[in-house]
Amino acid sequence: IFLSSADDIILKMHGSQLTQRYLEKHGFDVPIMVPKLDGLGLRLPPSTFSVLDVEHYVGGDKVIDVIDVARQADSKIKLHNYIKYFTNPERPKVLNVISLEFSDTKMSELVEVPEIARKLSWVENYWPDDSVFPKPFVQKYCLMGVQDSYTDFHIDFGGTSVWYHVLWGEKIFYLIKPTNDNLAIYESWSSSVTQSEVYFGDKVDKCYKCVVKQGHTLFVPTGWIHAVLTSQDCMAFGGNFLHNLNIGMQLRCYEMEKRLKTPDLFKFPFFEAICWFVAKNLMETL
Repeated sequence: IFLSSADDIILKMHGSQLTQRYLEKHGFDVPIMVPKLDGLGLRLPPSTFSVLDVEHYVGGDKVIDVIDVARQADSKIKLHNYIKYFTNPERPKVLNVISLEFSDTKMSELVEVPEIARKLSWVENYWPDDSVFPKPFVQKYCLMGVQDSYTDFHIDFGGTSVWYHVLWGEKIFYLIKPTNDNLAIYESWSSSVTQSEVYFGDKVDKCYKCVVKQGHTLFVPTGWIHAVLTSQDCMAFGGNFLHNLNIGMQLRCYEMEKRLKTPDLFKFPFFEAICWFVAKNLMETL
């Protein structure tokens, strides 16, 4: 596989430059890397925060999804058991946690999402308090991965954009631009029976490698196809958000999920409802 350095496409910015006004003017079409915390409005625990602290704030009895990396299969276990596994130097297999959403736990108070994600977020801006549907919680994830954890190529649910901050350790992103060709190749790869045997990165002309080190924050825009390798034990925080800047691409990703018959578990909760809330609001504004 030929990897291009992400420096070719990624925008490097200071947190204070990353404003709604900037993105409305220049678009949000390429990944953005912010090497320092300052100016992002992102609040996090200190880098000394450990997996044991996560257990303390979330509660060891919480049932979480764990991915067995070798099999790319997920199962449910109690957080306490995962922490026990993580802190044991003898690890019989590679288990990865990428979907621990903690908005409804004590840990939520320790984390404030980046201001740009709050400002752009459809759920934050348009979800009505009196909705009959429960408000989607996709804003605050804690990711805990042991070395060699790997998440294969995917598009985030509903074409959400995503922010990731590495608290300690390191993650390597393999990023592919959502061109018409690449999306078509991705869809046929996703629906192929041999998906697990074919490396998607080989099927496209350009795949960008981006190393996210401790203290760095990466923003990945709508529709970007990406895989993530955890090169050393790592704790990261992240969140997903829908926004006005790439509505067409968000809808394309959702339509693709429907064609691929993606299970509800892996879809944005009440995606169509949020679209209607936004549409109603836009109608009233125009």
